[in-house]
Amino acid sequence: MVAMMLSIGAGDQIVAATGIKGQTDALAKVYGHRAVSALPDSDGSYPTLEQVLGARPDVMLAGYGYGYGESTHLTPEELRARGISAYVLSESCRAKSDDKARGVMDPWTALRSDLSNLGAVTGHTQEALRVVKDIDTRRRALARAPQASTKPTVLMVDSGDTGSVFTSGRYGGPEGIIKAAGAVSATTDVANTWTSISWEKIAQTRPDVIVFDDYPGQTMAQKVALLEANPATKNLPAVKNRRFVNIAYPAWTSSPLNVDAAETLRQSLEKYRLVPASGIKPRHDVTARG
Repeated sequence: MVAMMLSIGAGDQIVAATGIKGQTDALAKVYGHRAVSALPDSDGSYPTLEQVLGARPDVMLAGYGYGYGESTHLTPEELRARGISAYVLSESCRAKSDDKARGVMDPWTALRSDLSNLGAVTGHTQEALRVVKDIDTRRRALARAPQASTKPTVLMVDSGDTGSVFTSGRYGGPEGIIKAAGAVSATTDVANTWTSISWEKIAQTRPDVIVFDDYPGQTMAQKVALLEANPATKNLPAVKNRRFVNIAYPAWTSSPLNVDAAETLRQSLEKYRLVPASGIKPRHDVTARG
């Protein structure tokens, strides 16, 4: 959500932000060092109710599982009762209040909705419209690109252990990115956003390429080592042929950087000769060294 705010020129309206430590370099590549260095980065991954009340914002922007949660008593209802408006990230919306699964719309629709809504909330309506138009134009270019007769299957790995992989289902940003790049997501049948899935289930999809979310806690090298050691994954086409792509975390979460990630993935699929050449080049470098 920080990337959304920066993209519409509303970064100076952020009074507190959490979870951006380690992501500033990736954000600065696109939005500039001055804008990113000015962000008030608070301690901790997610705020407590007390921290939010102490910051005294007019509006809190967060998602279920990404700041909001009944277990922490930090919910839109709790905030509204204390005079603070609450905005829920569209990607994280739940069909029912007691649902564990998140997601009620496709990821590109969710992103467009959030940008338009945040533009209205912050007084940057025209800037938001410009960003949405740019995303739509670049998505159309990707859609017009020549497609493979059999689309490659791509798995997004955030992190993993010997039992499961933390990834994203069909309502998360990675689904939209992978589809826009001309591939099929290995988790497209999972009706959720970010969630854990067994390696055995993943192995059944036989992914041709594995894309990594460059997130603190587990390096790309560690993820590759896990894949190569796990009996369920070591013989997958992506692993045997070492077809890996490492992309920065802010480009995977719902934001305008999703289209940069899609262009980057498209370029990688072409390099691996899994889709025809298109001439599409990423506007911004959202890759990560790992």
